[in-house]
Amino acid sequence: MKKRDLILTLVSLILLFVFVYFADAYLDSYKVRILNLCAIYVILALSMNLVNGFTGLFSLGHAGFMAVGAYTTALLTMPPLVKAQNFFMAPLIKPLDSITLPFLPALLIAGVLSALVGFLIGAPALRLKGDYLAIATLGFAEIIRVIFTNTQSLTNGALGLKGIPVTTNLWWSFGIAVITVILIGSLINSSFGRALKAIREDEIAAESMGINIFRHKVLSFTIGAFFAGIGGGLLGNLLGTVDPLMFRFFLTFNILLIIILGGMGSITGSIISAFIITIAGEALRFLDESITIGSLYVPGIPGLRMVVFSALLMVVVLFFRQGIMGTNEFTWDKLFDRLQKKPAAGGGSN
Repeated sequence: MKKRDLILTLVSLILLFVFVYFADAYLDSYKVRILNLCAIYVILALSMNLVNGFTGLFSLGHAGFMAVGAYTTALLTMPPLVKAQNFFMAPLIKPLDSITLPFLPALLIAGVLSALVGFLIGAPALRLKGDYLAIATLGFAEIIRVIFTNTQSLTNGALGLKGIPVTTNLWWSFGIAVITVILIGSLINSSFGRALKAIREDEIAAESMGINIFRHKVLSFTIGAFFAGIGGGLLGNLLGTVDPLMFRFFLTFNILLIIILGGMGSITGSIISAFIITIAGEALRFLDESITIGSLYVPGIPGLRMVVFSALLMVVVLFFRQGIMGTNEFTWDKLFDRLQKKPAAGGGSN
């Protein structure tokens, strides 16, 4: 990286954390929660984009990995007394009933456990392609949810977990989002990332160049599951409660919408889209409620907001297949070229 770009990047990070400081100090809890969700969705979108966008797989199992991360972090951070209050129908298995860890180790364990589940699922499922892989991963996510619903002494079943310490704040969510962007960006720009892109473009050509297709796919899937678990852990400890119904296909659909709108295979697009979709989702919440316009009363239709989101996805797929960024990335060179109204050096793709 050029010295100028390094300095500008560091200044941008400092400005970001100054914004986080003021947002944490002066914004109300509702706006802070939306910002937290934006940062968490950045992590989730990048983890899914690594698998679907950069590797060219069609996976729909993200909600399952998030569930593993959310439940793991919750169980490891809840005090024993709160666990006893939650598990009144069937006691929590030992030694989980007496273990309480700080947030960071619990989050890392959640990520590792999600990655392990991702590896166990990916090893057999990644021999499939296209729609078959999508169906298989979606099925695995549903299996995880059903298991969580029926393991009373481990997850408290359909009752879920309540009283989870609300540890996630702007520093945690934005800090981990920045780390995720740096790690995924470094990975994509490494020889491993170039191999993933080669697999995405043409598997046969990539294999003929000596790339181990299956190993790269499994590694990409496992890394994606790790970050999905981290995102799930942050989400659980932001909301303070988790239950199996939270991790239905609807959640995966939200993340899929983010990466399609942002651009499959673009880190910058995922970041921009995560903020747009999360804030728009809150702004359109009025669609689910009754509206009075003058003397006209329009009864609320629960779920109308998601109809709008589905229509948005259809419009994007039909008319903007490349999304906001396509496969392009933000660079300081492109920014200065645009400011000076000169064509960007090196073409448009990353």
